[in-house]
Amino acid sequence: MRELDYDVAVIGAGTAGIAAYRAAAAAGARAVLIERGPGGTTCARVGCMPSKLLIAAGSAAHAARNTALFGIRVSDVVVDGPAVLKRLRAERDRFVGSVFEGLDELPDESRIAGSARFQDTRTLIIDDHTRVRFRAAVIATGSSPVVPEPLRALDDRLLTTDTLFEIPDLPDSLAVLGAGAVGIEIAQAMARLGVAVTVIDSGETVAGLSEPALARQAAEIFGAEFDLQLGAKVQAAAPDGDGVRLDWTDRAGRAQVTRASRVLAAAGRSPNLAGLGLEAAGLRPGKGGVPDFDRCSLVCAGGQNLIAGDADAWRPVLHEASRQGEIAGANAAALAAGRPVASPDPWPSFAMVFTHPQAAVIGAPYDPDAADRVVGTMDFSDQGRARVEGLNQGGIRIWADRGGRLLGGEMLGPAVEHLAHLLIYVVAQGLSVPSLEAWPTYHPTMEEGLMSALSDVQRKI
Repeated sequence: MRELDYDVAVIGAGTAGIAAYRAAAAAGARAVLIERGPGGTTCARVGCMPSKLLIAAGSAAHAARNTALFGIRVSDVVVDGPAVLKRLRAERDRFVGSVFEGLDELPDESRIAGSARFQDTRTLIIDDHTRVRFRAAVIATGSSPVVPEPLRALDDRLLTTDTLFEIPDLPDSLAVLGAGAVGIEIAQAMARLGVAVTVIDSGETVAGLSEPALARQAAEIFGAEFDLQLGAKVQAAAPDGDGVRLDWTDRAGRAQVTRASRVLAAAGRSPNLAGLGLEAAGLRPGKGGVPDFDRCSLVCAGGQNLIAGDADAWRPVLHEASRQGEIAGANAAALAAGRPVASPDPWPSFAMVFTHPQAAVIGAPYDPDAADRVVGTMDFSDQGRARVEGLNQGGIRIWADRGGRLLGGEMLGPAVEHLAHLLIYVVAQGLSVPSLEAWPTYHPTMEEGLMSALSDVQRKI
């Protein structure tokens, strides 16, 4: 068995792992990156990028069918499913290829292929060929789709985001389990591409929205494009001819049956921690198998180990994985050298859903019982630019403390990916509504809607 010695061992070459390796190396540590494959990052391979390619195709079809509002007639819209998926995979492969090109630039001695497991607190075994001794380790093993128990007997009739983008053609019908970000994005895109879609979720909210008025609007808007069943529970799933039969109960407890060509499990992702031998590293797995860790330094309790990205199940989005990787890598180098670690404050929470209308949740969560808050509201139905574009659905809710300092908000509407960025910057800087009154706002833009919500906060203060 090959014997190697490094200052820092990084397990996993996804977004967090690559960032951790680079940060550790930049800090002067001799680092190694261990990857069992397939690599290419979750975002580029099965997450952000292929899903947005599917959404873009669905949006093009939807726009072509809905030109009458502007006095334009389109006689027919034909969706070529294989062509849609061919472009998706070609562009996806370009994004993945860019990741691999970056990895190929790393020195050969800094990369090891294989599955790592802890032998003890300072040693990793990679498959049966390499033993790595380290002074600090970063766990950045990513995550995998959760498959609920009733679906596990469906074999290839069950899709996850790991397999969805490999299908040769669009299915005639699709049942989606989960109305969170992934489920609702895929459901709307598929529906707009002509697939008959049913979404089943045991909760009562859509796209991560919790403010009641926005959550209701979201359910109504998306429910107009496909069959949306909230408060529903799947009881059983079984093959049915060439497709699948789902037995479920609705929110009233009534038995229901849905038949579909395929089922997509979109009930979230769980950390890839099985088989790592965390106990041998002196780590005690907690909820969901994740060891206790400090959310500022990312150092795990009980050892010279850190955890970052989807593996820590805290904020599984790319910008967080990248930042966490940088923090973990730099701190791993510090631990290896016997230096103090850094504990930067976490960024404000920030989540986005790329449906149409888009949704976003920013900063402090909605709290109906917070008496020390002021909530500003805005409705897109009569907002000037939104009406011009025919996108006048949804609204904005922003909360601030009684002094006017902005705490967070939720949005559902057009251009939310841009409006939410403006709000997160304001929240991150700790700015107050009065300090924003001098900011210019161009007319007519969607940004005027955000300023209307801020003005409503100011009036209520």
